[in-house]
Formats: sequence, structure tokens, C-alpha cells
Amino acid sequence: METMETLTKADLSKHLIENLEMAKKDADLLVNSFLDSIVESLHRGEGVELRGFGSFRLRDRKARQGRNPRSGQSIHVPPKRVVYFKLGKELRSRLIDE
Repeated sequence: METMETLTKADLSKHLIENLEMAKKDADLLVNSFLDSIVESLHRGEGVELRGFGSFRLRDRKARQGRNPRSGQSIHVPPKRVVYFKLGKELRSRLIDE
């Protein structure tokens, strides 16, 4: 199985520090503020659209009957809201073409 590298918040901050010559404190604040604004918008029930990158939306999942994989016993799965991400056209074409 191939292991994938993961981009972290710290990596994003480091990128800002190197490319924009920002102080670490400012870069961390910028990354956290950006991510917090996305979370707050979703919490209010609003979608978030980043043109060329993608959009975040909330979807409601209905309650359903599930199954415990170990015991095979039927269980009730309650309704919930989940975040859905849809790739933007520009990002999709860049990922597919590479």
C-alpha cells in the first residue's frame, strides 16, 4: 500500500512564511482565520465556494438501519449533517491532466 504525504496547517504556515516573508505568528493567524471562517460559514448553514478550487456544502443524511460488522447485529444510525466537498473545474482539470 502506498503512503501519501499529508499537508498540515503547519505546512501551510511554513509556505506563507517562505513565500510571503511573513512572521510565523502572522502566518499562523492567517491560516487559522481562513479555516475558522470556513467552519463558521458551514455552522451557519452557508456554503463556501472558492472559485477554481472547490466548494464546501452541508448535506443531511437520513436515519437508517446499519449493521455492526463484527456481530452482524442491526443497529440504528441516527440522522446527521456531513460536510461535502466538490472539486472546482480548474482544480479537477489540473489533477486529471497531471
